[in-house]
Amino acid sequence: MDDVTTGLPPEERREGEVVTNDGVRLHYTEAGAGEPLVLIPGFAQSAAEFGPQIDGLSSGRRRVIAPDNRGHGRSGRPGHGYRIARLAMDLRNVLDALALRDVSLLAHSMGCQVVWSYWDLFGGERIARLVLVDQPPVISSIRAGAGDEAPPSAVFTPEMSQGIVTGLRGTPESAAATSRAIVGMLHGPSLPDAEVEWLVEQNRLFPPQHAAALHLDHCGSDWRDVLPRIDVPTLVIGGELSFFPPGTTEWVASLIPGARARVFSAAEGGSHLMFRENPALFNRVVAGFLDEPGTGTGSGRPG
Repeated sequence: MDDVTTGLPPEERREGEVVTNDGVRLHYTEAGAGEPLVLIPGFAQSAAEFGPQIDGLSSGRRRVIAPDNRGHGRSGRPGHGYRIARLAMDLRNVLDALALRDVSLLAHSMGCQVVWSYWDLFGGERIARLVLVDQPPVISSIRAGAGDEAPPSAVFTPEMSQGIVTGLRGTPESAAATSRAIVGMLHGPSLPDAEVEWLVEQNRLFPPQHAAALHLDHCGSDWRDVLPRIDVPTLVIGGELSFFPPGTTEWVASLIPGARARVFSAAEGGSHLMFRENPALFNRVVAGFLDEPGTGTGSGRPG
C-alpha cells in the first residue's frame, strides 16, 4: 500500500538491520544520501507507514532512515523492553551503529515520547533538529495528582486505558477489535478504506500482549519537564481533526524554546495521520523547515 501512495520504485529503498545492546534485531528502511533524517513511528505503527516520507524527503540531499521499534513491523519481537526508555535506548543504538551525527528526528505520536526520553537520557547528543508530530507531553488524566487538574491534552482516562489493555490482553478477537478501534481514532474521512485496512494490518504485526505493556507506559508518562530543556530548532505539527483538543500543538510549541507550530486544517487532511492523508503537503512543510538556513545549528553534540 505504501508504494502505491508514493510512486518511488521499491529498488530505490535499502533495507538494513541494527542489533541493540540487549541483542534485539531492529529493521530499518532507508533511501537517499546526505544529511540524516530519522523517522520514529508511533504506538503500534510500523516504519512502512512512513513510505511517502521515505521517498519524498529523501530526494535531494537527505538520507532518510525509518527503523521499526522493537516488536513492531519487521523488527525482532523479544519478550522484554516494551517501555519508552528502552525504545529511546534503541534509538541511541541505531544512531551509534550507523554513525549518525547532526541528525534530524521526525517523530509521530508516541515516537515523540521516545525523542523526549532520549533527550532526558542523552541531551542533544547527535541531534540537530526536531519535528514533533501530534503528541502532547501528557496524554492521560492518571498523571494528575490529588487536587490537580489534568491538562486538556489528557484525553485518555484511566478507564479508557484499562479498556485498551484488557482488549489487547483478551481473546484474539478482542485484540483484533481493539487494534481496529485504535486505528479508527487516528485517521480522518479522506483516507481510503483499503489504506485503513493496511494500517490495521501493520498495527497487528505488534503482538497484543507487548502492545498492552507499551500502552501502559505510554499513558503513564509526563514529559513537561523535558520540553523546556530542548535547545535545537523544533517544528511542532498537529491536525485540526486530531483527537487531541484544539490548541494542543501551540501549547507544545510554547513549552520548547524557539519552537514553532503548524496545524493542518480539516481541508488539508489534518488528522492524527496527516502525513498519510496529505503526504505531499506534509513533506513540503517538513522539507521547508529542514532546509531553512541555520536550522541545523543547535547543540548537535557528537556524543
